[in-house]
Parts: sequence; C-alpha cells; structure tokens
Amino acid sequence: MKGIYRNQKSTETTVESQRGAGQNGMVASAVREATEVGTEILRQGGNAMDALVAVQFALSVVELFNTGIGSNGFIIYYDNHKKETRVIEGHSQAPKAVTKDMFIKEDGSVMDYFHRSTHPTAVAIPGTIKAMDTALKKYGTMPLDKVIEPAVQLAENGFRVNWQWDQAIEILKVRMGDEAKKFFIPEGIPRVEGEWVKNKDLAKTLRLIQRDGIDALYDGEIGEAIVRTLQEQGGLMTMEDLREYQVKIEKPVTGSYKGYEIAAPAPPSGGGITLIQMLKILESFNLEKYEKTSWQKYYLLAETMRLSFSDKLAYMSDPAFQAIPEKGLLHPEYIKERQNMINWISRNPDIDFGDPWKYEGVESSNAEVKAFKTGGETTHFTAVDKWGNVAACTSSIEHVMGSGIMVPGYGFLLNNDLTDFYPEPNHINSIESGKSPVSTKTPTIVFKEGKPVLTVGSPGGPTIIASVAQMIINIMDYHMDLKDAIEEPRIYNSTGPFIWWEEGMDEQAKIKLEDMGFEFLERAKPIGNVQAILIDQEEGKLYGAADSSRPGAAIGL
Repeated sequence: MKGIYRNQKSTETTVESQRGAGQNGMVASAVREATEVGTEILRQGGNAMDALVAVQFALSVVELFNTGIGSNGFIIYYDNHKKETRVIEGHSQAPKAVTKDMFIKEDGSVMDYFHRSTHPTAVAIPGTIKAMDTALKKYGTMPLDKVIEPAVQLAENGFRVNWQWDQAIEILKVRMGDEAKKFFIPEGIPRVEGEWVKNKDLAKTLRLIQRDGIDALYDGEIGEAIVRTLQEQGGLMTMEDLREYQVKIEKPVTGSYKGYEIAAPAPPSGGGITLIQMLKILESFNLEKYEKTSWQKYYLLAETMRLSFSDKLAYMSDPAFQAIPEKGLLHPEYIKERQNMINWISRNPDIDFGDPWKYEGVESSNAEVKAFKTGGETTHFTAVDKWGNVAACTSSIEHVMGSGIMVPGYGFLLNNDLTDFYPEPNHINSIESGKSPVSTKTPTIVFKEGKPVLTVGSPGGPTIIASVAQMIINIMDYHMDLKDAIEEPRIYNSTGPFIWWEEGMDEQAKIKLEDMGFEFLERAKPIGNVQAILIDQEEGKLYGAADSSRPGAAIGL
C-alpha cells in the first residue's frame, strides 16, 4: 500500500499549485469558487454528497458554458457506513417526438455537425439536477435549499470572470444564440478575465428551485420556460417529457487492475467497461518496466486505446434498447485475444472491433463500427468527507456552450446531447424516442482491500476514458505524486489515424511512433481536465489536485 502514497507532496493549497492536503475532508473542481463552496459545506458539517451537490450548483453559475440546469451527468458515491458503491444516473434522454432520421436531409445526406448541434432539436431531456436531488435525499444530510444557497449568492452578488471564459467566448461565440450573446457579449463586448459578473436571471431560477424543489424544473415554471423556448424555435421537447424523466440508482461496473478494484458507471456510459477493458489489456504488459516517457509506454497506450475504443463504438448503447456483451468484453480469454493484436512491430493495421459475444454464449451480432462525432467539453468534481464517504460527478451540456440556446429570463444554457447519437438510422447508437445516447463520462473510484484510495475523473468528450486510465497508471504503476500524475503529458488515440498529444510529450518517443506508422496532430492540445483525490488509509490523510488546464482548485480540511 505504501507505494501509491510515498511520493505525495503535502503542499498547502494555492491557486498556483492547485494542490490540497487535509484530514477531515477534500473537494476538487475545475473552478476555485465552486471548490470553496463545497469546502464550506464540509466545514459546516455536511457530508461528501452535500458538498458535491453544492459544487454542481456553484458550477452552474461560474462554469455555465460546460454544465448547469440543462445538463446531464453521472454521480458515483461510496457510502462508508454501508460499505457500498452506487451510480446515480442523471443521463439525458431523447424526447418522445424524435425520429430516427431527424438529422438526415431530404437528399439523404447527414446534416453538418454545427447545424444539427445548434438547432433546438438537438436538446435532450436534462437529468443532472434531478440526479442531484435524488442523491441528496438518499445520501446527503442537508436540505436542497441550503446547498443551493451559495450558488444563489454567486449569481446574485457576482464573481470575477476567469481566463476560461475568455477562451470559451472567443472561440465559441459562433455557437451562441441571441439570448446567450446578450449575456456573454453584452452590447457587443465580450466578457473578459477579471470582470465582475452577475447572473440575476439564473439567481431567479435557483430561487425557484429552492422554493419549489426540482418540480420547478420537471413540472413547473422553469420546465415550461424550457419547452416554450424550444418549441418557439422548432424544438420537440414537451412538459410530458420532463415529467416522466426518471433517475436510476444502480451498481457500478467493476474490475481489477494489479490488486486494485475499479468502480465506474455502466452503460449507457461506455466509460466504465472501456476503462476496465483498457486496464485489463495493459495489466500483463507491466508498464512500470518502461520509463514513463518511453515510446514503449506510449505505444502500448495507443494500441490499447484503438482496441478498446473500436469495441466501444461497436457495442455500446442504451441497455434498455440494445443488448451489450458486458461479460464478453471483460472475459479473460477475450482480453488475451485483444492483447495478441499488439505486435510491437508497428501500428497494427488489422486492429478493429472483436467478437466478445462468443464469451456470452451467443452468436456474434456482427455490429458495424461507425465513428460518430461527440462534443469536447464537460466538467468533473469530487469530494471526500471526514466519515470516509466519497462522491464524484461528471456533468455536461455536451459541447462547450451546449446548443447555444439560453432560456430567456432564466440564465442557463440548454444541452445539445442528441448529437451524441449517431445521425443515421439503424446504428447501435441511433436516436430513438426515450433512448439515452452513449456517454463517455467516467467518474471513478479505486479501492484497495475494500477501502477507497483514489477518486478521479475528467471532462473531454471521447478523451475522458483515456485521461482516467492514464491517471490510474501514473498513480498505480509509476507511484507519482497526485498533481504530477495529472500534469504528466497524456495522449488520446481512437479508431482514426491521428494521435492527440499534450505539450511535453517526449520528442524521441513521438519520432519512434511515427516510424512505426502512427500519425500525430500537428500541434499539441490539452486533453481533459482531471480532478482527483488520493485517500491515504494508513495515515488518515487526503491529497487533492486540480488540472492546470482550467482555473480549478483542490482544498482540504
């Protein structure tokens, strides 16, 4: 056990270090103000779930272009008293009125991504807020109105815009509808870092939830405003869609890696199964034999990602609509088959999805792999309390700025989650009434001998699973300090020809992989934004860290 803790640095939390250390609680998120809100809830005697819900509402104010009232998400929670882990699924669903060919033009071609992702027909039924309410009632100790109050204060009294706003507004102003432009670019002048901003409309929305509970959203004034906004612009959602939305509480998918147990969401998130499959493929290669900057490590990561992500694209769906070979994908014999595709000679041109169905005792489904475009951004946050409970959530409005549609008078953006479906009919992930699109959200808890030792997650659309896997490897195989593990350059490689890479990747390793047939994006780019907490069960200490790719913080008590 000492191995994963030995290099941890107990640096006092600062904006520069984005580190936290404590013994009585820890919160980490992508925005410092939200982390402070969660920490204050812990300080007031709240537990990890109380803090997590408070952070979600705070992020709805200070990071509203990535999450909020119109978002979807997955929560994972470890109850230390009951010694059980559950996933609270607040994933989005398609409204009843959708059709399988709704993103197909009259000539039979697929609508371009920009058009279909900024149209009101792209908006799915949001689930995060109902999931938060459900989780709070089951696992929390504080009432909803109390954990919302800090977010109300941020919206009413204001906060300083951080540099992330500058980037989001400058790059994605083209996605904004007129109402969003009024808020983000008032009188034609973009909001900039350091500006003091208030969101009175969002404060009103939060006050309505405080007063009426989540019925204000799913059967009341806020929901009526959403439906009215969408239908006026040609959208499909109805109040019936909102009223009938249900949150699920389920067991996580679990697997092992070098004596540690991994717990993460099951489908319709493809994250958990794919993460565990990646780790199982890598396990017998003993990555620790190779330097963390070596070409061998990056080669194994790249080929493993190709193997796992091709399977994800072939087999992941909403389990209410499609059978998924969960056991087959993680079966030891199937893992060996996938490992044998790694030849150490080149980028293996024969890598494609396999046939896990034979390990389920049924014939192959002969699924057809068709890559689909997903949004790039989300947010992740996590909390641990003094009683040993662990909570983590990844929530999103899909693309940065979501659909670009802001609800007039209510101050929040709507998602474009239906673009996570494959646009053509008859695909395993095609859109259907009441169906949830495949997600890559992977809030994860790692256990040793039944006790939680690490909670980790990331935004980043299709790159999320890769970021979480590399974090686990950095901690478990390379025994890195938590913050150093987050900052270690990551890669992402799917079924396409190019490897995405982060600044700082070893140049010689990159050259070697190019010689082996891999191609790299021309420029480095940030991959994900990891938030993590390491739990030292031996010493009773907590270490938290936030990723420098956003203005986040980790604060311990």
